[in-house]
Amino acid sequence: MEDWQTRTRLLLGDDAVGLLIGKHVLVAGLGGVGAYAAEMLCRAGVGRFTIVDADEVKPSNINRQLIATHTTIGQKKCELMRQRLLDINPDCQVEALDWFIEESNLETLFANRQVDFVVDAIDSIAPKTALICHCMQRHISIISSMGAGGRVDPSQITVTDISKTHECALARTIRTRLKKAGIYKGLPVVFSSEPVNRESIVRIDDERNKCSTLGTVSYLPALFGCHLAAYTLKQITAL
Repeated sequence: MEDWQTRTRLLLGDDAVGLLIGKHVLVAGLGGVGAYAAEMLCRAGVGRFTIVDADEVKPSNINRQLIATHTTIGQKKCELMRQRLLDINPDCQVEALDWFIEESNLETLFANRQVDFVVDAIDSIAPKTALICHCMQRHISIISSMGAGGRVDPSQITVTDISKTHECALARTIRTRLKKAGIYKGLPVVFSSEPVNRESIVRIDDERNKCSTLGTVSYLPALFGCHLAAYTLKQITAL
């Protein structure tokens, strides 16, 4: 059987592929952004994952989320993603945690787990801020996704420092909260400079830690996930 990583080896080289096998990436949030980030990292050859998400698939997820189909409605996202990653690479080590990340469980999350990189794809403010602060204060490498909703233009997605973000309400709120913790810069983020379509915002009361949500289109969150994966790969392989 042909090595499934043949094309990756041709591009990145044997040394990089060998390095990726030994890397451990934690992906927090497995929705429209995080699931794509996890899958791209797995297909690139990362050998170990901790994936964290306590949500179940809902019908409204189907328009953009990798693991959301009519047959997976009601199933746990973390278990679906675990099975998918193992189907891509049976040799991969995947620990799936059915958790809501909170400040109170972050020490437990990182205890005895030697994580090389953290991908933050959480879409609610309190747990997102807690995870970012925990990682930055302990010098754990992390990249964070800002808001992908309410936008349609892929060309306005970029990776930059949190201090340079604009036109993003989530980034603005995260900046404010980080400043209270004494953090002003140093956090790499994926964000879009495209102004949000205000008509796509609706109030909600059925999701934990969220009071509103935005309309989304299939490809935008996926592209955020690809940017997260690309940055992570560059950092852990020094490409």
